[in-house]
Amino acid sequence: MEKEGKYIYCIIGTRQDRNFGPLGIGGRGDEVLTIGYDDLSMVVSSHPLAEVAGTRENMVGHERVIEEVMQEFDSVLPVRFGTIASNADEIRSLLDRRRKEFKNALRDMDHKVELGVKGMWKDMGTIFDHIVEENKVIKSLREHLIEKDSHNIQGRTQIGQLVKKELDKRKERQAEEIADRLRRTSFGCKLNKAIGDEMFMNAAFLVDRGREKEFDNIMDDLDSEYKDTVEFMYAGPLPVFNFVNILIYPAEWEK
Repeated sequence: MEKEGKYIYCIIGTRQDRNFGPLGIGGRGDEVLTIGYDDLSMVVSSHPLAEVAGTRENMVGHERVIEEVMQEFDSVLPVRFGTIASNADEIRSLLDRRRKEFKNALRDMDHKVELGVKGMWKDMGTIFDHIVEENKVIKSLREHLIEKDSHNIQGRTQIGQLVKKELDKRKERQAEEIADRLRRTSFGCKLNKAIGDEMFMNAAFLVDRGREKEFDNIMDDLDSEYKDTVEFMYAGPLPVFNFVNILIYPAEWEK
């Protein structure tokens, strides 16, 4: 029989024992509980002492538990997915050793949440047309290719590379333009990698809970202003994964 450990979701500031229900990852219905030391606690559930499969189900389950904790606590420090301790004593020892770090981080994240914003262009044909028209080198190469050498693979590759470079610049400009509007109500912003040609923005914002409505209003304004050209995807409140992600390495349990 596999030895059982304690899977860790997040850290909160409380002296009270809490039970958040049978939400533990792994599909066994394990209770999600707190293990504390003084006024700090880790939110955990029982889990075999083995590597946790990085499946979508497990990752969503990890985040779902943290979101449940956020319903009750204003400051929550997410711990990296897949972190397992052998037992409760190891958890209490770590809370003791890293007490100052965790307390400072909880203070910094107090009453804050993460809001995610993605921006996608609706009409890529128009975007590519603008790039060609605005860049004289690309336009000249394209016209030459059409008129004299339409089967030139090297020429097509060169144009593709130039267009990609210009597309990346355009993405960066528009992402910064949108982010600047949203930064007014946030404590921090992280621009993550945009995936695919259509997505130009994949951003996370650290926002005080008291200013969520203000952030919502700016998003409404952006939706209206860019309704013909951009589709926004707006998610939150979320755990502050992009701004705090507590790392605990196996060697630390042994100290």
